[in-house]
Amino acid sequence: MKILAALSGGIDSSVALMLLKRMGYALETATYQTTADTTAICEAHAMATAEGITHHTLDIRQEFRESIIQYFINEYLSGRTPNPCVMCNPTIKWGKLLQTADSLGCCKIATGHYARIGETNGRYFVSMGRDARKDQSYFLYRLTQEQLARTIFPLGELTKTEVREIARTYGYDELAEKGESQEICFIPDDDYRSFLRDNLPVGTIKPGNYIDSNGNILGRHEGYTNYTIGQRKGLRIAFGEPRYVTRLNATTNEVTLGTKAELTAHECAICDIIYQKWERFDDGAEVMAKYRYKTQAAPARIYHDGEEVIVKFINEADAITPGQSVVCYDGEDIVLGGVIK
Repeated sequence: MKILAALSGGIDSSVALMLLKRMGYALETATYQTTADTTAICEAHAMATAEGITHHTLDIRQEFRESIIQYFINEYLSGRTPNPCVMCNPTIKWGKLLQTADSLGCCKIATGHYARIGETNGRYFVSMGRDARKDQSYFLYRLTQEQLARTIFPLGELTKTEVREIARTYGYDELAEKGESQEICFIPDDDYRSFLRDNLPVGTIKPGNYIDSNGNILGRHEGYTNYTIGQRKGLRIAFGEPRYVTRLNATTNEVTLGTKAELTAHECAICDIIYQKWERFDDGAEVMAKYRYKTQAAPARIYHDGEEVIVKFINEADAITPGQSVVCYDGEDIVLGGVIK
């Protein structure tokens, strides 16, 4: 079998490549170019060369800018908090990688994600990676059945510690000590606020009013795009007890502040539903629901509501954020997911 391995130049994709090579697969490698920075491309090319494998650069800068970066900007302007990785994976990364795989005669593609792929009753699904601290399944819920059928995750059964040890075993000591990559690939310093200011017309982001849940003005903020649901720090306004961002209104440029109690909820609606392990479900089905990457999955029940799904948490959930995703699991397996309204 011939496989096209996505190679970022980091330790995870590099070790995935090493494992595939030593398992005897015929391999090609490819690296995405999403910005003008070619550092990752050079690092990936060096790794592929060291392993004696052909390397390709996939220049997706234009389509990445038109779709993912513009989506990112538009969501913030709408008062929502985007998740670019969730949207990029099926549309841009997997789409371009599979297209390239076909042109090179590769049956499958491989990435360095900490996740696994399962199959039951003819349906493919993503399962959590064995390393709970590194599990990346949340970002992969939008992959289609066709995409999953052609994907391999060589690191799914490994921990990060084991991956570093493999790199050392194969003589890549420097790579084994390499740090983690940034959260958003097109924001080098992870400062999305500066990114928005640099990519929007001057005057787009304007100061506005902080208000409470009754509409009373509490003070002034620096523009609603600078805030996210659940934010407590950086508000630059003092109260007798902690206040949190509970709502963003893009139309009025108002940011609502409330108490911890006002930040919690028992349910939310999700749209743009993607099914993986389950093709359908009965109302009241029990799941473990993850509504942000860095939160623990929480017990919930799910219900149909037209083309949407209502997720009702057994316990209160904090800072459910429009624009983020709820991913529902059956044990470790993704059954469905959707975008929070």
